[in-house]
Amino acid sequence: MIAEAGLAALWLAAAMALLQLAMAAIALSSRAEEPPQIVRDLLAAVRPVAVAQGLLALGAFAALVALFARTDLSVLLVAENSHSAKPMLYKVAATWGNHEGSMLLWVTVLAVAGGAIALFERLLAARTHVATLAAQAAIAAGFYAFLLFASNPFARLSPAPLDGLGLNPLLQDPGLAFHPPTLYLGYVGLSVAFSFAVGALITRDVGRDFARAMRPWVLGAWIFLTIGITAGSYWAYYELGWGGWWFWDPVENASLMPWLAATALLHSVTVLATRDGLRAWTIMLSVVAFSMSMVGTFLVRSGILTSVHAFAVDPTRGSFILALLILYIGGALALFAFRVGTVRQGALFEPVSREGGLVLNNLLLSVILGIVLIGTLYPLLAEAFGVQLSVGPPFFNRAAGPIALVLVAAMAVGPLLRWRRDRGRAVARRIAVPAAVTLLAFVASLFTDAGWMPVLGLSLAAGLAVASVLPLVGRSPWRTPLPIWGMVVAHLGIAVSLAGMASDSAFNAERLVAAAPGETNRVGPFAIRFEAIKPVVGGNWSAVQGRLIVIRDGGVPFLLRPEQRFFANPPTETSEAALATFWDGQLYAVLGRDDHGGRRQLRLWWKPFVTLIWAGGGLIALGGFISLIGRVRRRRAR
Repeated sequence: MIAEAGLAALWLAAAMALLQLAMAAIALSSRAEEPPQIVRDLLAAVRPVAVAQGLLALGAFAALVALFARTDLSVLLVAENSHSAKPMLYKVAATWGNHEGSMLLWVTVLAVAGGAIALFERLLAARTHVATLAAQAAIAAGFYAFLLFASNPFARLSPAPLDGLGLNPLLQDPGLAFHPPTLYLGYVGLSVAFSFAVGALITRDVGRDFARAMRPWVLGAWIFLTIGITAGSYWAYYELGWGGWWFWDPVENASLMPWLAATALLHSVTVLATRDGLRAWTIMLSVVAFSMSMVGTFLVRSGILTSVHAFAVDPTRGSFILALLILYIGGALALFAFRVGTVRQGALFEPVSREGGLVLNNLLLSVILGIVLIGTLYPLLAEAFGVQLSVGPPFFNRAAGPIALVLVAAMAVGPLLRWRRDRGRAVARRIAVPAAVTLLAFVASLFTDAGWMPVLGLSLAAGLAVASVLPLVGRSPWRTPLPIWGMVVAHLGIAVSLAGMASDSAFNAERLVAAAPGETNRVGPFAIRFEAIKPVVGGNWSAVQGRLIVIRDGGVPFLLRPEQRFFANPPTETSEAALATFWDGQLYAVLGRDDHGGRRQLRLWWKPFVTLIWAGGGLIALGGFISLIGRVRRRRAR
């Protein structure tokens, strides 16, 4: 009965979305200054319907979680993606570790966000508020139709099998419990920004109140995307055993593109909310950001890519998502083209100003976004015409890398500029210290064996770190607004991450050896002795485990235990890397196959300061969270 109740809740949520859309459309069609009572009633009724839709969608998702927790094998989705022997964490996480469950999570977050807008948003004018809820309902209706007609998560299986097929072993990691949900929260946060933009265009209400209402949602989406990308990068780094933290895989790019657009949108909406500028930029970036989340959804869920993330293999589903993408994004772009003439020009500013710096920031982010988009989609388009080609890290690094470094330089200068207008000499005085630090770091880096890109990365990271804290100079720490603290911490986090990326690229040491028991090899400052192999058994896997005795520069020995694991459900073999973390980097060891001569393949890395990459990602998200708290407190005070 749980499956039937969940399906009924999903149908009812879809009906509420259609009702919400219809009521809002009828109410908005009246242009009278004093609308009749029935129109006022419809305007008032849209909000409770949006809340009901959110609760019903949440109930449907809770039902699916319960089915996975109980391992109800009479449900096709559970039988195909779970197993009775799995730990409870993976049973629950398997709910969204598949195509149907992940899409239900997507639409649930979307519906709950719509309910939250209905309950808590008070800055928007009534008509703009209802138009926003109408746009949100239109998005939800399309995804409800996708679930109910193409990807039913509650479909029954008769007869029920004795046990399930199990969860992909690569997904059997605590990362599955929070990586997809955080990304989806980010994607759906961008859908809210999109709905705000559509609602403001419909009612011709693009102004500071609109931007102030939208800004917390954009900031929240950006925070969750940052957390999701950072966590996903580290998960792939230690789980896949390849020693890298980013490979420019199309699925990785599918999450990076919305983050780039959301970063540009966040800066643009801040200018609109505080200085009443960049109105058209804000609307356009809202559409672009949600477009990138839809493109990512299409790439990952359509079956066009083969990946651990890409669950769908049915072309019908891909066509359905593509139709939704064309409908929503094409419709929004058409609305923007039709109404952009009604978007009044905002406050003017000089090129040398903080607004000018943010425009440069947005332009550079847009160029990087365009490079990533082209590099991701071009091989797919070429393949559609029968041409096989690959666009990999060399293209992205060479095309986007230099522009990203220019962006870092602009990021160091931007917060030191004044609003509206600034003077070149005054700016030169403010950036003198960061520029000097950058130059000193550049000279020092020349004495290393690093390439020019890592050298520039390390130099700019040092300059940005200094520049990021300069807005605090002369301020009382206790009186500095939280959004200023958030900006400082986030920009400092980018400097930290950039230093980690450049260090890993410049100083990474790797050894691939075939080691016999008792043999010692060196990588970086470590002597590593391969002791023996022993069998181990886990909760739902067995493994062969290597024992590596490690000594750093004659210090105290310690043990590393890399493994090769074997899963029975489904039958899969994986490599589990062993990591040793130090203040200045990580030692990374992967156990390979037996060469049938008593030797084992060992892949060893010493990765100096690589952990700064994820520490910086955490700082970026923390800065966004601090800023969000400050924005929310300021709204409550108003």
